[in-house]
Amino acid sequence: MDNEEFLMTINVPPSIEEAIVDCLLTFEAEHGFSSFPVSAHDHINESLSISEQVTGRQRKIRFQMYVAKQDLPMLLDRLKIDFSGSGIQYWILPVIEKGTI
Repeated sequence: MDNEEFLMTINVPPSIEEAIVDCLLTFEAEHGFSSFPVSAHDHINESLSISEQVTGRQRKIRFQMYVAKQDLPMLLDRLKIDFSGSGIQYWILPVIEKGTI
């Protein structure tokens, strides 16, 4: 099965939320994107503040968007160039089905 569309999810530090919004808005996406606050839980404590270490969670902003297969390399390259070293975590999943009910 060759999927033509993918769901890209990225978790970003709140400090770069607006820059990511600006970046994604300039990227042509037929469906737009969603963003919402999440709590990230990780066993690596190096970049966590004292309060984050105590609570065991770190505040992140999650963005999700549908991306066409042919647009994935361009979007990933843009994120890697513009936000290198910023701690963005991402994953990409094939979209099996989507619709509006």
